[in-house]
Amino acid sequence: MFKLAEYLPPFPNATWTLARQSGVTHAVSNIPPDGPEGPGWDYLPLLRMKTRFADAGLTLEVIETGFPWLHAAKLGLPGAEAEIERAETLLRNLGAVGVAVVCWNWMAGFNWTRTSTTTIGRGGALVTAYDHELMKGAPFTADGEVSDERLWESLARFMARIVPAAEEAGVKLALHPDDPPISPIRGMARILRSPEAMRRAIDLAPSPHNGITMCQGTFATMGADIPAEIRSFHERGALHFVHFRDVRGTPEKFVETFHDEGQTDMFAAMRTYHELGFDGPLRPDHVPTMEGEENLAPGYDVLGRLFAIGYIKGLAEGAAKSRGDG
Repeated sequence: MFKLAEYLPPFPNATWTLARQSGVTHAVSNIPPDGPEGPGWDYLPLLRMKTRFADAGLTLEVIETGFPWLHAAKLGLPGAEAEIERAETLLRNLGAVGVAVVCWNWMAGFNWTRTSTTTIGRGGALVTAYDHELMKGAPFTADGEVSDERLWESLARFMARIVPAAEEAGVKLALHPDDPPISPIRGMARILRSPEAMRRAIDLAPSPHNGITMCQGTFATMGADIPAEIRSFHERGALHFVHFRDVRGTPEKFVETFHDEGQTDMFAAMRTYHELGFDGPLRPDHVPTMEGEENLAPGYDVLGRLFAIGYIKGLAEGAAKSRGDG
């Protein structure tokens, strides 16, 4: 059975309590902020965060996004070596404190992108959306035009260093696909925009420690067969982490949805995880903002996540009972 997880901040708040009350057992969090003990990626800040979660009845399982300082390394610029060394240090410290998974990405210049955070969804809920037409006239970033080839070359260099470090630390790397899976955006190539590209990426440095984050919403935007891709990456030993979410649309234009109204057969996905015996962390992701919420954290407000957790638990129970396990 998968480990039901939720994204939670590094310090306790009401969401920690609500998650536990909803049946969540594992936490996904960021690198903690720098403090008197040192930078957040150092041993003691990570250990204290791990014990904070443990004292609250939660197991810190995943750090996401794992290497937020990567910029020069992605673009092959001066300063890349220092960024890579810090990533190696983070992995050693995570292994030492017992955090199992790092979710990371190779989106250069900027992370996941939406053109709207106030699109009207079911019942007036606010959802995030992307319309590539609105980005076609956007200026390039300060890094100018960046090609596919440049990012593939830099990814290969990074993999050659980071995968052995992950193996030594006993930490699993879970590479996230590009979101949206379309290229270029503001002159910046996006190379991880198909299931085939994700397979190519992990094949740069084959290892049981080198795998992916199965972000179902991004894979659905690609037009992928979600159960088939779950099975494919599991058979490679590369299914390390799951973002359980959904969308409606294409890479050029899509909206995020409640978990029960997107284009994916979510029960078929859940049944596939169950059939394969997936026992890694799985969390809901990118939920609508619901009535009474201020939309200050689009995609990550609380009520939609509580809805999603209940939906996931229901699907999991149904998948188990459909196979005679419950």
